[in-house]
This record gives sequence, C-alpha cells and structure tokens, in this order.
Amino acid sequence: MDISEQDLRDLTDLRHDLHSYPELGFEEERTSGIVARLLNQAGIEVHRGLGGTGVVGTLRVGNGPRSIGLRADMDALAMPERVERPYKSRFPGKMHACGHDGHTVLLLGAAQHLARTRNFSGTVHFIFQPAEEGRGGAKRMVDEGFFDLFPCDAVYGLHNMPGLAPDEMAVVAGPQLASSDSWTVVFRGIGTHGAKPHLGKDPVTAAGHFLTALQTIVGRVVDPLQPAVVSACSVQAGNPEALNVIPDTVEIGGTARAYSAAVRDQLETEIGRLAEGVSAMFGIAADYKFLRRIPPVVNDADATRRALGAATAVCGAKVRTDFPPSTAGDDFAFFSQTVPGSYVWLGNGPAVEGALHHNGGYDFNDAAIPTGVRFWATLVERELTP
Repeated sequence: MDISEQDLRDLTDLRHDLHSYPELGFEEERTSGIVARLLNQAGIEVHRGLGGTGVVGTLRVGNGPRSIGLRADMDALAMPERVERPYKSRFPGKMHACGHDGHTVLLLGAAQHLARTRNFSGTVHFIFQPAEEGRGGAKRMVDEGFFDLFPCDAVYGLHNMPGLAPDEMAVVAGPQLASSDSWTVVFRGIGTHGAKPHLGKDPVTAAGHFLTALQTIVGRVVDPLQPAVVSACSVQAGNPEALNVIPDTVEIGGTARAYSAAVRDQLETEIGRLAEGVSAMFGIAADYKFLRRIPPVVNDADATRRALGAATAVCGAKVRTDFPPSTAGDDFAFFSQTVPGSYVWLGNGPAVEGALHHNGGYDFNDAAIPTGVRFWATLVERELTP
C-alpha cells in the first residue's frame, strides 16, 4: 500500500498533538474523543465506553466469515518529560514515554486506509484500549464483554522497540512478555530499644534474612531453563530520626515475572514459603499477599505465522524472527489468552540520548509511521482475503 505525503503529514501532526496532551489510564477523554471522531469520519462504526474511555471501531466488508481484532493502547505515564521539543507535554508530570501516542496513530492510519480501499472481506475491530500502564484497561474491556460484543477469531498487538530500525520488525512465536505480578510481605515483631533487642522481636533482622534468601528462588528452586525474576523493590522500616528504636514492623514489596503459568504459580508459592519460614525462625508473624496483575503474552503459532507474512510483505528481509522476549509486561495478554493472538515489535530507531521506554527523554519515532500503518493494513488484507 502507498501512503500519500499529505496523509503522512496529517498522521505526524496528529501524533505530535497527542504527545502534547498526554492522558493517564482511564482519563483518556480527549484522546478517545479524537479517535472516535476520526473513525466516524472514515465511515467506521464506533462503540464508546467499554473500559470507560475505550473505543472500538468496526469495519465490515463483503461476506467473509472471519473476524479479527487489532489493538492499540492510548494512555500516557505519570512522569515528567525532560527533553525540549515543539510538541512537548503541556501537562507537568505526564508524558507519552512509551509511544502509545504513536500506536494510536498507526491504527487510525490503517483504519482510514482500509475504510477507503475496502480491499478485504470480513470484519476487523480496531481496539483503542485505555489504561495499559498498570491500571487494568484490557482486563476491564474483556470483563465488560468485549468478546461478546466483538467476537474475534484472532487478535493482534504491536509495540515500538528502540534499537530496531523504523523499517524493521520482529515477529516471533512463543513467549514475548512476562507475567507482571506484585507481592508484599509485612513482618510483624515487637518493637523495643535498639540497645535491648532481647526484650523484643526484631523484624528488621528477619527482613534481612528474607531479602537474602529471596534470590534463591530463581537461583535454586526454579528450573534454570525457565526464565524468572523476583525483585524486592520497596522496604519500609523504622524512622531515620529514631535510630535507637527497633520498629514493630517491616514492609517489603516487589515484583515477580515469568513466561509460563507453572513458573508463575511457583513464584507465588515460594515467596510465601520463605516469608513463613523466616517468620517462624525469628518467632514473629508475616502477612503475605501476591497480586496477580498481568498474565504473560505468549504468541500463538498460527496467528504469528499470519503476522509474519504481513510483516515480510512490508519489510522484506528486515523482519527478525529471533528477537528475545522482554521481561516487561503488557495487558494485551487478557485479549490473547482468550483467543489466538500475536504481539509484534516495530522498530523505533536508536535510543536517542539513551531514551528507552519509560524514560523522560523518550519519543516515538515518526519515521516508523509508514511501516506501522502498512503492517496493520497488510495484515487485514492478507488475513481477510476477498
């Protein structure tokens, strides 16, 4: 497919506009309004309100029986933008630091093209999802009946990737993103004078043993051929203004990541086992919670074969099929665990000033717009062949 210079200018201007007005998860009122208006103008049926600020555009052409979903995320991050650019965020403390402004524009550009050309037979649902950044947008859309309203035979996701060229893609079957779960442990002892530890039950020393032992889960319990991560990311204990007081409690929290359901279950069990063992050893109590947030994204082999065909048609030999999975998470998993799905990577060019995802200097690369729009449109035209 060809993208006219005017269309490319319009999409680039739109991307800059969305970048200037970032909105956090479930707050994407302006963004979803723009998406709905442009879909309507293209003659695409629009459904609003699923997942709060979610938008789904449906385009039916011909009598083809197959239906697919294409997903783009819309939300920004709660962090400041540190690089000056003409379209810098106008909202202090909010920025598009993961490229969701670009993802939204790519899917809109493809929707507009497909509505004009109508070179397919079947149904495509353009899914503009709110709140991907840890606030549960995909799960909410699914829980509110997405697949009842918009049945799909397959669903596809795309994310930009710094380090790959803007005309390069990576399409790989199997695990792509890890599960993303949170856990907390509260050790409850008996506070006392720091000079008289024998009169209390010290949760700080217990916490130290727990933190050291935590890394034995991946190092000595999980199968070494199965990737996993357990990290303690927060420790709260005592008062730096009272360094002669042993506190009553220590609160520890962190993240757990895995690529398989079995290892995910294992991490939940083993963190709790260590917490219970340490608490028993020191004669204190432990309150343990494991919050399952996002399942792993595992690409279906057949859906990935179809995505690879479209990517190869667009990028030729610049499609990578050996790209390593990421330990980051994406709630696209709630779509792809329901029906066959595939999640692909689109190059974002070099990481300028070291700006990777979730960095204050990051920016979506406009040079990737033609590749991304062509991929989405080609996928639909190949998958829903007239």
